[in-house]
Amino acid sequence: MLSQKNVAQRSDFKIPDSLKNKDYSYFSNGVQVKQKLRATLYAKSWLSKSKSEQNWNQIALAYRATMYNADKTQLLSYSDSVLIAAKKSKDIALIGTAYLTKGIVHYDRKEHTKALDNYLIADKYISQTDDSYAIHKVKYAIAQTKYYLGFYHEAIALLKECFKYFESENDRAYLNSIHSLGLCYNKVNNYKLSSYYNKLGLEESKKLGNSEMDAYFNHSEGINHYYKKEYTQAITKLKKVLPGLKNKNDFANETVANFYIAKSYWDLKQHNQALPFLLKVDKIFVEEKYTRPDLRENFELLIDFYKNQNNIALQLVYTKRLLEVDSILAKNYKYLSRKIFKVYDTKKLQLDNLELEKSTGSKNQIIYILIVLFSIITAFLVFKHYRSKKYYRQKFEELMESNTDSQKTIPLNNNSENVDLDINPEVIAMILKKLEKFEKNKKYLEKDMNLSRLSALLNTNSKYAGKVISKYRGQRTIDYISDLKLKHIITLLKNENKYRLYTNEALGEEAGFSSTQNFTRAFKKQTKISPTYFIQQLQKPIQ
Repeated sequence: MLSQKNVAQRSDFKIPDSLKNKDYSYFSNGVQVKQKLRATLYAKSWLSKSKSEQNWNQIALAYRATMYNADKTQLLSYSDSVLIAAKKSKDIALIGTAYLTKGIVHYDRKEHTKALDNYLIADKYISQTDDSYAIHKVKYAIAQTKYYLGFYHEAIALLKECFKYFESENDRAYLNSIHSLGLCYNKVNNYKLSSYYNKLGLEESKKLGNSEMDAYFNHSEGINHYYKKEYTQAITKLKKVLPGLKNKNDFANETVANFYIAKSYWDLKQHNQALPFLLKVDKIFVEEKYTRPDLRENFELLIDFYKNQNNIALQLVYTKRLLEVDSILAKNYKYLSRKIFKVYDTKKLQLDNLELEKSTGSKNQIIYILIVLFSIITAFLVFKHYRSKKYYRQKFEELMESNTDSQKTIPLNNNSENVDLDINPEVIAMILKKLEKFEKNKKYLEKDMNLSRLSALLNTNSKYAGKVISKYRGQRTIDYISDLKLKHIITLLKNENKYRLYTNEALGEEAGFSSTQNFTRAFKKQTKISPTYFIQQLQKPIQ
């Protein structure tokens, strides 16, 4: 049954006489007027008419229209009503759009995992339609959520599709896609590409006569300056965009700008200049409870600042604040809070909190010492755990970034290089040509492929084959074959979901390894992670 809590659903609402005979298209156009009261009246009338006629398609659309001017506290309830009506309509496109709407509400509430869940369901429905615009709108929404959850490479792949599509379809969506690509490339430390997209965004904004996004491209580039250690440029650019962000009441980006201004001053050893901006970040957190993983350091810096000032009272304030930040991050950014290494881990903060409180009053000394020892041991174990996870995650990301194309480029024949092999140049050219065919036809996947078998395929002897492979592939033959096998498997795992369900034994068999043990040993030797860990990260569920 539809929710009865919303204002638009009140049973005492009556359509004004002037609107009684209007059709749905009239109401649809009417809700787009700028006057809030008139738009709300049209939306209520639309909803009342559609409910009286039990037209579920129109009920869903009317609920969504009502959301435009609704109070934020009502949006989740409205989105539920949109979804209920859409399901009753049995219209696939409408159901998909309803899930997208609900996802957007969760996203605005900073409930990113719930948002992504709804976006993925929306994609399932909308992908069955031929509505290219809606399909790419969902892709953009998924990309945004993946960005905030730390799946930057996945976000980039989706945003590139949106970038190409929206270029000719929607100016603002096109500029948003460019901006998001710049943010993502900054997160994967590709500052050159980040700057490229920031610059492109400003150029395209000028061409399109749309300056709405200019502040955000400059904001992104200011952060990029910081990571390139161009601290003075970062301060200048970010200070310039602050007034505009404040006027828009964009407290999230205002917070980020203040933080990176503070960080720039801090890294320039100008701690006193950094302090006002650190305090602005804290003020917004207190008022809005807004934070994200990189902003966590803001409170570490405040603790350090007041520690150097011997101000125990303010150390205690910001130690408690950081514990509060951690609790929010643990709730809203589970993936990232596991991924990032925290200089002030929670156990250490709790210890510091006890120590500071002790400075303001007497504590039982023996209990305190035991707490210190226990916390030190715990902190060490937590540090070791995070360091290991950070190392393996780093190796996983490096593997995702690496080119696993097993096709290799054959260098052009050069007689001066061939002489030192003591092999006839024509023989070398013949071996290289057959080696190229060996790689192209993926003969390396044959089980128990070795130097002897490879030599036979190359129509040469083992000595010549080994020398040519060493010279032109830079590897021993056994490592060369193993490397091709592994690149083949890694490419399959990256691109085809079905292989992620394979056991190690099946993967080893697919690549032509003689045993499961040889496969797992070779995989770990080359990538520094196990195939099991790699697959787990590829199919890791959003929590």
